[in-house]
Amino acid sequence: MSAEYTSDYTRQDVFDPLRNPELFSGVRSRRMFAFCVDVIVIAILTFLAGIVVFFLGIFTLGLGFMLYAILPTAVALLYVAFTLGGPQASTFGMRSMGLEMRLWYGARPYPLLAAIHALLFWFSISLLTPLVLLVSLFSDRKRLLHDIVLGVVVVNSDAVRGM
Repeated sequence: MSAEYTSDYTRQDVFDPLRNPELFSGVRSRRMFAFCVDVIVIAILTFLAGIVVFFLGIFTLGLGFMLYAILPTAVALLYVAFTLGGPQASTFGMRSMGLEMRLWYGARPYPLLAAIHALLFWFSISLLTPLVLLVSLFSDRKRLLHDIVLGVVVVNSDAVRGM
């Protein structure tokens, strides 16, 4: 590779906790409350989708009822993919707490990355127990294990807009 190609391609980490501590102030606790809000929103959406699946099951003579097996997972995955991977880079819970997700170099996440983020969270919690959440206590950017693996950070929305 030529030097000019690599110099144009390199990206810098824009979220430095030493230069901009306001980006990460209170992120851990607000992220927990945002998760609780998101659980409530997903439960409501799952209930509404359950009504649609019920009528779909009647119209398909029982075939549509099989969707109940994947309904909560599908609703949660779609919710995260289209809110976290959307233009505001945050779920409704994160927006209510003033948080948003960014890639390590400042870009907003895309829907596939948001869906993978949710899946990694579920797998890490189920396989490694909730003790995996203790990683955020030792991370300088208050990131969880799945955040580190995917190269994303959760930051204060107001602080990002002020940069």
